[in-house]
Amino acid sequence: MPTTRHPETRAIHVEVPDLEAARPLNVPLYQTSNFGYDNPEELAEAIRRPESFAYLRNSNPTVRALENAITSLEGAEASMATASGMGAIHTVLHTVLSSGDHVIAQKHLYGGTFALLKDLAARFGIETTYIDAQDPAEVAAAVRPTTKVLYLETLSNPTAQVTDLPAFFAAGKEAGLTGIVDNTFATPLGCRPIELGADVVVHSTTKFLSGHADVLGGVAAFADAGLHREVWTRLLETGAVADPFAAWLTLRGMGTLGLRMTRHHENADALARFLSQHPGVEKVHWPGLAEHPGHEIAKRMLPHGYGGLFAIDVAGGRKEALEFTRRLRLADRAVSLGGHKTLVQQPATSSHRSMDADGLRAIGITEGTVRIAVGLEHIDDLRADFAQALDG
Repeated sequence: MPTTRHPETRAIHVEVPDLEAARPLNVPLYQTSNFGYDNPEELAEAIRRPESFAYLRNSNPTVRALENAITSLEGAEASMATASGMGAIHTVLHTVLSSGDHVIAQKHLYGGTFALLKDLAARFGIETTYIDAQDPAEVAAAVRPTTKVLYLETLSNPTAQVTDLPAFFAAGKEAGLTGIVDNTFATPLGCRPIELGADVVVHSTTKFLSGHADVLGGVAAFADAGLHREVWTRLLETGAVADPFAAWLTLRGMGTLGLRMTRHHENADALARFLSQHPGVEKVHWPGLAEHPGHEIAKRMLPHGYGGLFAIDVAGGRKEALEFTRRLRLADRAVSLGGHKTLVQQPATSSHRSMDADGLRAIGITEGTVRIAVGLEHIDDLRADFAQALDG
């Protein structure tokens, strides 16, 4: 760079190092919103291609690396990273649905998704029929001429209901529906829904994929490249794209995903079994327990473990649940999940606050229900903390 240029100019126009034969062992962070081209014709061509590196809203090398990683893990044709999990869900549903369409969804649903479906009904007349997701025949019984989508969760929030994805997606395919599943709690290491018949798999990468409670992000993986392109075009319009730094942090976290998920599952299993024997707990919603209604399906569909989240019903109801969570010293009171620290929350007043009392009862959430996102601490310390909090 010529040294005759003013310092203000030289501070802006910094040369990019030439790596020559060297290559980075980790994906570099491309923290840039746009890319320059020496040839104006190349820039004009790049702008016409949605997947080009011209502008961050189109694509970014760090974000693309995350998308490629998810595509590989999920066995998909293509993936699309977004600014949040709800950004992925919102973009997918707004692409595949139109005014007057109909959705079939399971009752046990993340509160944010429930709120979105409720909003779609109010604004666009897109109605939803909620099913128990216990018998695939429920799909055929709920289908209308306007039905377009079957929406499920691998493991439900917060009671860890397990849906027989192969059976339900087969029923959905027979009815010509687009099958969408939220695989956040299972992760691609626990379940690969595209291999079980799903058309679209969504994740909140905020949770287990990034794993350290320092990222907000989402992703959608597609079995069909054509559908991916349609949804990606909508993403360009909405602007709910992933931030490069968030994508980079997610990739960094995914390097330890296998190790972390093993510990999450082991801790959750041990803590759930411990709490199932405590007189201060009325019920434990953990698919690893033989009495859980989804236990047999979970053994078949999730052979590598059931993740790190479950719920308990504290004896005594709301007052005792509040006191229990207040007495916890190691586990913290916070929303979200999938990080290295153990967190607790009461779904009725947080993740599922948009549901009324009847809706909460229908999916097994009581005033005494406490969701436990089990972290990576030593299990002896977790058992001791929960014991002292329940014993008062």
